Amino acid sequence: MYDLIIVGAGTAGLTAAIYGQRAGKHVLLLEEGIYGGQIINSPEIENYPGISKVSGYQFAMNLYEQAASFGAKLETGKVIGLQLLDGKKQVKTQEAVYECGAVILATGAKKRRLGLDREDALIGRGISYCAACDGAFYKGKTVAVVGGGNTALEDADYLSNACDRVYLLHRREAFRGDDSLLQRVKKRENVTILTSTVVEGLLGGEQLEQLQIKNTVTGERKTLELNGLFVAIGQQPENEAFRDLLALDKEGYVIASEDCKTNVPWIFAAGDCRTKPLRQLTTAAADGAVAALAACEYLNA
Repeated sequence: MYDLIIVGAGTAGLTAAIYGQRAGKHVLLLEEGIYGGQIINSPEIENYPGISKVSGYQFAMNLYEQAASFGAKLETGKVIGLQLLDGKKQVKTQEAVYECGAVILATGAKKRRLGLDREDALIGRGISYCAACDGAFYKGKTVAVVGGGNTALEDADYLSNACDRVYLLHRREAFRGDDSLLQRVKKRENVTILTSTVVEGLLGGEQLEQLQIKNTVTGERKTLELNGLFVAIGQQPENEAFRDLLALDKEGYVIASEDCKTNVPWIFAAGDCRTKPLRQLTTAAADGAVAALAACEYLNA
């Protein structure tokens, strides 16, 4: 029996564990894979307050060791459901059932992949899914952004301030993002927009060096010489296992505001898995603290 079970050991989950343990609660972290979340794939972090530069792996290691030092327990397991059975709050994994007083979901959201060969191998070696995180590493270089929504347009606009050349590639003719954003990007002299264009191949050695692209209207294929590719084709939240219990929005994010409370009183949501306008390390850590203290308030009531 645990006071608090946290599903997911990324930045939000580990921060919640620290705050939960410091509040005197018995905390269990359940993580399907490796603790740390998506940030472990970032070669360097330069935008976390108080830390001038650190690798994503080292950041995750430090956070885990801090949570463990306070007594938080971490177990590996894929959570397949939550339930209230005979008055008992339960977290089910493929191997076991755990009882607790409250749950924090910090399951995160995976960036949608292009589904190309060598894509995973080139993450951190030319491929990124976060312009705000990694854009500074490409100052004065040539990059491409793939996507047609607001995130892609914002990324192209953001990168144009630092990069020598930015290609914006979209598979359709019309963009889904706001027209005001599109017009801003079009005014950037160093941004080249290629519509009806898909990426077919990732070329290079240990680092990404070229993209193989195709025009879906004319069938023309060509290669782009570049240093980096930013993929902005959406995210996939990890919340399907909880759909029958929790209120989710149309994209699958847990509906929870800045207090991290869900429609179920004993379940809280923190980090990238919940509805929120900005998904960064700082906001994930903030959510972890807020959710933990809210859960403790619920447990103490």
